[in-house]
Amino acid sequence: MLQQILRDMYIDPELLAELNEEQKQILFYKMREEQLRRWKEREEKARMEEAVLRKTARHRQSNGKHVQWLRGKDGEVWVWVMGEAPGDKPYEQISEELIAERARQQAQKEAEELWRQKEAEITKKFRDAMAQEKARIVAEKWKIEIEDRKAAKLEEEKIQEELKKREEEERQKGEEQIRQQEEIRAKELYLSLKQAQQHSQHSDDDQEWEEQLRRSKAADEERSHKARRARDEYRRQSLRAIQKGRVADLSNLFQGTSLNNDQEIKLNNDSANPLRSLSAASSDVWERPSRPFSRDVIIRWFKEEQIPRRAGFERNTNRIAQWFHGIISRQEAEELLMNKSEGTFLVRVSEKIWGYALSYRQQSGFKHFLVDASGDFYSFLGVDPNRHATLTDLIDFHKEEIITSSGGELLLEPCGQQKNPPDYSPLFE
Repeated sequence: MLQQILRDMYIDPELLAELNEEQKQILFYKMREEQLRRWKEREEKARMEEAVLRKTARHRQSNGKHVQWLRGKDGEVWVWVMGEAPGDKPYEQISEELIAERARQQAQKEAEELWRQKEAEITKKFRDAMAQEKARIVAEKWKIEIEDRKAAKLEEEKIQEELKKREEEERQKGEEQIRQQEEIRAKELYLSLKQAQQHSQHSDDDQEWEEQLRRSKAADEERSHKARRARDEYRRQSLRAIQKGRVADLSNLFQGTSLNNDQEIKLNNDSANPLRSLSAASSDVWERPSRPFSRDVIIRWFKEEQIPRRAGFERNTNRIAQWFHGIISRQEAEELLMNKSEGTFLVRVSEKIWGYALSYRQQSGFKHFLVDASGDFYSFLGVDPNRHATLTDLIDFHKEEIITSSGGELLLEPCGQQKNPPDYSPLFE
């Protein structure tokens, strides 16, 4: 089952819901390892393909148009990064120049708008003055004799020249004032933009972003801590099993006490023995589907594959183990364990995988561990790396050894049946 998940890089949401937190973290760790392995494999393949293409390009005739990359002394493609090459301006200087240019352009734009207003005021002012003066002269010309009109004309022209001169001086003065105001405004805008840039680094939006970044880093550290703890648990279980030799001893014990079909038939002469159903198994060839899809298929799988391996039986006897249950749901298992003490457990046939689910009563609630039985061994999915020859071996092993270091789960008290007939009776009919 684990190999199929790693091959497809997908786990069914219903199956994921059956896993506890430790199993999820170890499964995540294994899937991440598989991702890294595939990535390295793709990178190596891409590198080899690139080497082949380069070799092919060198042998290709150079009689057609092509592009040749400029290469550096190291033989790699030459790359220029702005701000890092010799002679390039540093980033701070470029930033200062951009801010200064923005301030200058803004000040110039404001100065042009101010000059248009000023120029309109000046034009209107002197146009009104000229109109008033011309009206005054016209009025006076009617009072003087015809011979004085030439003198009046000359006086008018003189006054107009004087007014134009004053207008030009006023324009120059206005332009100088606008220019000075433009320079002052450019400096003010530069300082304002600079302060805004510095202030923006401590604004509320940035504080919110920093808070989100802090929470994201904390979540990453928590996931990393859980994955590290899962790896340590994985290694601890492996080292513990090797040091104590439990797996080897239990496997040898199983091999020494296992029974072939003929021996089982001889031992099971009484009609109450559930192993008698093995002799009456269907003659059809059993081919296990990729995953269980109905209760009938699960029952068929149990009869064809698990009864011959004595799954659910006590060691060296033909009695069903007290902790063994049939195809019951997680909710039903928790109801059975509800009023039990910490350390009470039961094993039920899973509807999600070819295997079982171990339901465990802890002080604050319940835990559920999936047991993979799709191969020729029994092991917790993702939690315990140890492989056990029988389901009973796995249970006995964890009566003395904890399942996870974080939870410290020891199998202390089995949870028996509360129904008559037992919930496992369809498996042995």
